[in-house]
Formats: sequence, structure tokens, C-alpha cells
Amino acid sequence: MHAAAGAQFTDFAGWQMPVRYSSDLAEHKAVREAAGLFDLSHMGEILVVGDGAGAALDHAVSGRMSALRPGQAKYTHLLTETGGVVDDLIVYRTGDDRFMVVANASNADVVAEELRRRTSGFDARVFDESADVALIAVQGPRALEIVLATPGFAIAGGHPDGHDVPEVLTPLRYYRAVAGYFRERPVLFARTGYTGEDGFELFCAPDFARELWEALAEAGEPFGLVPAGLAARDTLRLEAGMPLYGHELSAEWMPVQAGLGRVVDLAKDGDFVGRAASEAGAAADARVLVGLVGAGRRAARADYPVFDGEGADAAEIGVVTSGALSPTLGHPIAMAYLSPALAAAGGTVFVDVRGTRHPYTITALPFYSRKRTN
Repeated sequence: MHAAAGAQFTDFAGWQMPVRYSSDLAEHKAVREAAGLFDLSHMGEILVVGDGAGAALDHAVSGRMSALRPGQAKYTHLLTETGGVVDDLIVYRTGDDRFMVVANASNADVVAEELRRRTSGFDARVFDESADVALIAVQGPRALEIVLATPGFAIAGGHPDGHDVPEVLTPLRYYRAVAGYFRERPVLFARTGYTGEDGFELFCAPDFARELWEALAEAGEPFGLVPAGLAARDTLRLEAGMPLYGHELSAEWMPVQAGLGRVVDLAKDGDFVGRAASEAGAAADARVLVGLVGAGRRAARADYPVFDGEGADAAEIGVVTSGALSPTLGHPIAMAYLSPALAAAGGTVFVDVRGTRHPYTITALPFYSRKRTN
């Protein structure tokens, strides 16, 4: 299906993933102005089930998952004992005793194994359902219109003709989910995403994922919906200041260094993996994540060094984790870990871009924010 749509592919965490269908710029622009259609079936889905599932997850991850109500979701981290990040996750509570943990594709096996190990003393069971779940996302300001225009959707417990779908999905808040159907087959509608725009992620069985994709594509065409690949997804999340595992997040960096200290809930009861290290915090001189804005057209890229000056005697003070020429803003943007003493907003640093040092201004994240309506 992707090949027929003109996709170019790349290997990503063992998957052949569409990088682009037309052009990176066109797909990025479509998501900002209309909507993009993404195949995210590479993501991992791990179920934690049982009367003690909430308590088990409170011990296993950095956030308080037991406080979620059915239909709510939360962003959280699976930490190492030393406070670094094994993976960043979204956890959906899909029932009183049932949670779905969504992991990055490269870490799905590790996350499943770690959850089994960390929950072994609780009344909870862990099932890796990754091979049995496909995931399709509609992201962009017209995402809701497109989902509502797609025939065949219904809400679980609602009317079979689906006429209650607008009443349920329209007020659905960000980081909320509701069970439903597509042509009488189960779908979980989640209002989450990784682009900085409104959107829905639709979890379904693989055997009708293509049918769902084609229905969304057909319904969305009049609204400007286009298929979008990994390249657009990366520039969209970068503009929105969203971290990417392996770039801004890793076992090397603590959440507080990435500006995500709020993700670690030190107020929750009981112990959790990484608690002691998180309470101790990062070293005073540990690098912190900042945004960088450049002029011209030469973009900084991951692993480019950052200096405190442009002369030969300048000191290296950090490293770029992600960077691109922003399609929305029209200038280079990047995220970088810098020495904290030199990380104040408004300061100037120099990024070595292929042998030439270019000035960048330190700025707060994100670079781009949509106007939220829910």
C-alpha cells in the first residue's frame, strides 16, 4: 500500500518505514495546515492487566499511573536505577484493571521484559501485544473533521450507525481515549500525537488496518489529507520541542536535564525504580537541554558540537541532539545539551556546521505551539 502511494523507505528499528511519499516540505506543511496520515504500526503495545496493575506500574515507571481514570492517558518514563531513561512511554488506562503501555519500536522488547521483571511481585500480568496491534494516526488541524467524515465508525456501547460519534469525539480532550468500532471491528480512538497538532491515533487489529487507512485517506482527501512519512514527523516534533528517544532521551540523561522533571512524580507513595537517583538529582554541572535558533539556511544536525565562541580558543560546551531547517518558521532550529552556566535564554553559542561555526541564539522550548481548543 505504501509503495503504491510512492513511498521511499528506510530501515527503522527493524521495520521498513516510509520516509516520504512526495516531499518532506509538502507533508510537513499539510500537517500544519490540514492533516497528515501516518502509519505508526512499528510502535510497541504492552498490556498490564490485573487488580494490582495500577500499583505495579506506579513501581515500574516514573509517574503515578494508578491515579488515571479509565479513558485517560499519561506520558511517563521507564527509568534506570541511576535515573536515566530506558524509554519514554504513553500509558492508557483502558479499564479498571487494564493498562496499555505504548513504547518506542526500538525499545519494545526491552520495555516488555522490564515491565515483567518490575511487576513480578504484584497482582498483575504483562502481555506484549505489539505484533497484534496496528496504529494509524491522523494529525493536523482538520483531523477531527476527517475522522468524523470517515464512514463506518461507531462508539462502543453506542448506536450501530455511528451517529453518536461526533458527540463523543468532538469534546474528547487531549490525552484521552475511547473505545469504538470501525465497520464493527474494535478500534481505540486516542486523542494524542507527536506533531504539535490536534489529532487522533487509532489502534486496531492488523488484519483490517489497510481497510481503515484507505477509508481515512478517501474521506480526508477533500480536506487536504496526505500520507506523511518519518521525515515530516521528525521536523514536526522538533518544532514542537518534543524529545526523541536516542537523541534527547537516553540512559545517559536524567529527565530533569531534558526539562522533563515533572514526569518524575516524587510525591507518589512507595518506591519506584530510579527514585533514589531522581531525588538526589543531577549534578550541579550536568548539561541541560535548550532550544537553539539560527539565521540563514545552514542547519545544525545531531552530534554537531557547540562552542562558546567562534575562535580557535573557544571551549566546547555542548552537543546538538536534533536539528533541522524549520519548514514552518523558515530558519534553522535545534535542541542541544549545554553546560548549565551557559544555557540562559538569549545567549549566543556557536555550532560547528561542517567546519564553520555558525551563531545560534538560546531560546525556550517549544519553537512552535498551536492554539489549543481542547
